[in-house]
Amino acid sequence: MSDDPVDVLIIGAGASGAAMAWSLAETKMHIVCLEQGGTMNPLQYPSTGRDWEARAQGDMVINPNLRGMASDYPINEDDSPIKVANFNGVGGGTVLFAGHFPRFHPSDFRVKSLDGVADDWPIDYDTLAPFYGENDRMTGVAGLQGDPAYPRDNALRLPPLPLGKSGQILAKGLNKLGWAWWPSDTAIITEDYDGRAQCINLGACISGCAQGAKGSADVTYWPHALRAGVELRTHCRVREITVGEDGMATGAIYYDANGDEVEIKAHVVVLACNGVGTPRLLLNSTSKQHPDGLANSSGQVGKNFMFHPYAWIQGVFNEETDGHAGPTKLIRSQQFYETGDDRDFVRGYTFEITRGMSPVRTAQTGLRLGRIPWGAGHHDAYRRMFGHMTGMVAVCEDLPEAHNTVTLDPDLKDSDGIPAPKISYTLSDNSRKMLDHAVARATDMLEASGATDVMSESPIRYGGWHLMGTARMGTDPERSVVNEWGRSHDVRNLFIVDGSIFVTSAGVNPTSTIQALALYVADQMKSRLANLFD
Repeated sequence: MSDDPVDVLIIGAGASGAAMAWSLAETKMHIVCLEQGGTMNPLQYPSTGRDWEARAQGDMVINPNLRGMASDYPINEDDSPIKVANFNGVGGGTVLFAGHFPRFHPSDFRVKSLDGVADDWPIDYDTLAPFYGENDRMTGVAGLQGDPAYPRDNALRLPPLPLGKSGQILAKGLNKLGWAWWPSDTAIITEDYDGRAQCINLGACISGCAQGAKGSADVTYWPHALRAGVELRTHCRVREITVGEDGMATGAIYYDANGDEVEIKAHVVVLACNGVGTPRLLLNSTSKQHPDGLANSSGQVGKNFMFHPYAWIQGVFNEETDGHAGPTKLIRSQQFYETGDDRDFVRGYTFEITRGMSPVRTAQTGLRLGRIPWGAGHHDAYRRMFGHMTGMVAVCEDLPEAHNTVTLDPDLKDSDGIPAPKISYTLSDNSRKMLDHAVARATDMLEASGATDVMSESPIRYGGWHLMGTARMGTDPERSVVNEWGRSHDVRNLFIVDGSIFVTSAGVNPTSTIQALALYVADQMKSRLANLFD
């Protein structure tokens, strides 16, 4: 390898790293992306074998501590009721996501102005609108235009996913209650698109899409970025970002697939490691110029950690549903999305209407919740549940709190000896009230739809899919880590583009916004190349 610095070093090949790499590729700069996992092989996804449910709870389970692959790093989650869900590999968390792909609302950028909580973002919806559109085009989004909850947008969507039996059942309940709903925007193509084949309803979306219909970043952005000349190095675990005497980033030190230490030099460094991995790397990158961690003069790195607390609510129906067959996300209802005067909490949540459960999961859930007994009546109880269930999850907005943190564990290390992250997270009173409200209203909806039994879990223990807020964006260097276009206040050649820069979490899945932000930051960089470090 050459000792000459690369132009841009991107750390992380997930949703944001892929979008950043593709966008910057048009500059013809030498761009290298380091990813600690490997390149995915769709032929090896669980859905290609009969044991797919076992593998979805084994080597492809969503929690890295349970998964324990060589590419994973341990996380101390003892002080959190919600456990992390992520994936290390090309495509990152999008390999295992469900494909729900809504945008933020305009109000989500102005919660301080509107509701007197948290902080306003230094950018607004209109700033991101063109990048939402570009991201939708690159991803291939299926949906229906015209949702009155959003401004008229510039997305050219594929036809929406069919509602199926589950969607039709719950849509009737929503209509009976007079609650708003809309077909979900999904990163799952309903027609052949950009060399990818349409969805064939395998129903195992969250354990990797063997069809390639789900818009994970490894099948959307990366093929285009690689053809444009971006260099992607896999099985590279970054230990630290290096700095020069002037405090500017000079590159990174990583361990390659053989465990050998490698130093790579770079003129610009971009972090795309998610809301846990990014603060971990910054805090591990100490130096005499940055004794408290890189880009951390504000002391904000690792603070204000946000999940989306999830509630899971399912109903059992006399009529048959479509079980688990097909994509999981069908309808969104944002009836309780904005702050309401009749509620004892601020902000709100989205109902994501889902399908039922797969065979093994039905049995496990029924046994755990006491709906399926051992012995007499076991099989009859199982038959009453399997293929007769549908319901929803509630995605609740999590407000930033400084005491919710990602720090370095003093003892726990990964297989390369790098200190592991420790999560300290407390569910707020506001979130608890929101979850309780969501479960109650979901029960109303299911009963209105004809459910004979309702079961719930709140919050979902292994539901920490969305990792946000630990290197937040802002104009005040004393209260934020990066500025309004993703550049570190402290280190002028360091940029962050993942969910860690979120100011607030909104009440929707963040992937669409994460990628729109990455495209926006890339665009800002390209427009400022002549004076990028000024």
